[in-house]
Amino acid sequence: MTENRVDRREFIKKSVATSAGLALGLHSFEEQNLLAQMSQGGRAGDAKPVGETKMPYGQIKDLKISRVFCGGNLIGGWAHSRDLIYVSSLVKAYHTDEKIFQTFELAEEMGINTVLTNPVSDRVINRYWNERGGKIQWISDCASGPIKEGVKRSVESGAHAVYVQGGIADQAVRDGKVAAVGEALDYIREFKVLGGLGAHDLETVKAFVKAGFKPDFWVKTLHPDNYWSATPPENRKVFDAVGPWTNEHGGYHDNMYCRDPKETIEYMNGLKEPWIAFKVLAAGAVPPKAGFQFAFEGGADFLCVGMFDFQVREDVIIAQQVLSGEIKRTRPWCA
Repeated sequence: MTENRVDRREFIKKSVATSAGLALGLHSFEEQNLLAQMSQGGRAGDAKPVGETKMPYGQIKDLKISRVFCGGNLIGGWAHSRDLIYVSSLVKAYHTDEKIFQTFELAEEMGINTVLTNPVSDRVINRYWNERGGKIQWISDCASGPIKEGVKRSVESGAHAVYVQGGIADQAVRDGKVAAVGEALDYIREFKVLGGLGAHDLETVKAFVKAGFKPDFWVKTLHPDNYWSATPPENRKVFDAVGPWTNEHGGYHDNMYCRDPKETIEYMNGLKEPWIAFKVLAAGAVPPKAGFQFAFEGGADFLCVGMFDFQVREDVIIAQQVLSGEIKRTRPWCA
């Protein structure tokens, strides 16, 4: 009976390899190399990318950052899941400290050197640094209560850069509190770390530029808007991404994060500060190759991408392909 039992781990490895092959279409030698090693009994973490470099880097002042790096929503359990009510709980259950350590280790092995996440992740990040000897850098969104408390907690916990999270910034602009964000940016700089400004809605960036704010970097959403669950153009409203949500079909329900990608690309083209694009896969609705290509060609200098451990290698291989190919940018690299 025991001899005939299907080994669960081997089954999962082969299933992942098979499903990934179907999704990717085995378009490249790198992908075939990855999937072949997994199907032959190797861990996803054992497959090596082809080529001399793992991941290209850019630089924001003195901080060297991989062009694609890890987002923290999955690790923290803030999963954008449209109307699927169980997803955030599932993500939290999956991401034990050990699983987060494995994800960070795999990311660093592949050349990803940064994670962007919330101050409440400071405990597990510090465990990773102190107990595993990890070197991954941390960009904090300071969103854990009052802004100044989030900034202070982030810096004291070791954040390499801090920015005002997009949701906080959008709400501040919507509510006529632009000056408060400027004060937060000044406060970040008192700690001698890089300071940035985030946004989901382009109106937020415009308001900050009009106010004369000069962040070290921008963190702005960018993704195509041709996926199935995108809000129809005629129903999109300013500041949709910070709510309120609606249960009406065709309205906003945690399903879209860049209201007007074309206008975003055109406006960001005129800004000289480095730009970190996030939600580039529209929270899992856009295939990585399409999302990465769109965001880099749209002018982003870096991509913040939420990744499970089993997605890290595939995403790095795809990023390599995109960045080593022909990228038709109108905005120069600003980092």
